[in-house]
Amino acid sequence: MEKLVEFIAQSLVEKPEAVRVTRRDESDRIIIELAVDPDDIGKVIGRQGRIAKAIRTVVKAASVKSDKKVVVDIL
Repeated sequence: MEKLVEFIAQSLVEKPEAVRVTRRDESDRIIIELAVDPDDIGKVIGRQGRIAKAIRTVVKAASVKSDKKVVVDIL
């Protein structure tokens, strides 16, 4: 999942080297945290959060086989 989020984010931003993806495992879910350069945050979130919502939808679809819920947080 981390590689998927990283690939999508790097495709969207102007400074792909600044993209950082970390994973935290909790008892019932996996939290994937995405951090980008402050100048690129708008490109990852999109208008009214449409791109962020699309990223979360893709990750949710990719994690269907997993036992845990996957949450994407944009920092």
